[in-house]
Amino acid sequence: MEIRKPKIKSIPYDEFKDNESLERITDELNEGGVNVVVGSLDQMINWGRSNSLWSLTFATSCCGIEFMAVGCARYDFARFGFEVTRNSPRQADLIMCAGTITHKMAPVFKRLYDEMAEPKYVIAVGGCAISGGPFKSSYHVVKGIDEIVPVDVFIPGCPPRPEAIMYGMMQLQRKVKVEKFFGGANHNQTAEEREMNLSNEAIRDNHKPIVVTNVPEEFVKELHKEQKEGNE
Repeated sequence: MEIRKPKIKSIPYDEFKDNESLERITDELNEGGVNVVVGSLDQMINWGRSNSLWSLTFATSCCGIEFMAVGCARYDFARFGFEVTRNSPRQADLIMCAGTITHKMAPVFKRLYDEMAEPKYVIAVGGCAISGGPFKSSYHVVKGIDEIVPVDVFIPGCPPRPEAIMYGMMQLQRKVKVEKFFGGANHNQTAEEREMNLSNEAIRDNHKPIVVTNVPEEFVKELHKEQKEGNE
């Protein structure tokens, strides 16, 4: 089978394999007033995905009220691309569990997770979702949603402050930005895990979730500064 090579005026085909040549061409275009950005397709896709994370909110108690507060004008997490929520798992990128999950509710939660399209993520907000909270000794309460589905980010608190929720969401953004989609890569696995030739299910338990244990003071100050400037 003959492989047809692209023919582009003034750009030899071999130069597509040479980063220095591409950088030189980009510099020439920039000097001529043409705006050119060079990057990988993975970076472009993940930039868009990380800044448009649509959540399926599964709020069962008081932590859900705190999530609503984060979405209001005072904290305005719409500027980070988090403002869109979806009532359908088919349209959601992540499921945010905020509140107590009982054994009767667990199958419903698991079914919603299974109906979400890949790639999908889970955030556990508050002590009840993480470990059962003050109800963990009750016979009917699940002692953490990680017993049902894999969790990507834990945000502790009873309830966690809005700054902690925003910081946890931004940590998920960082995770999304480094994922791979092309070149035969599996976005759910690291390079070492791909060499092991195991399925996602086989290595899922080895993934370490992100735990928001301490929100940096600089992050909180910058957040409050932006809020003050927005109110003026």
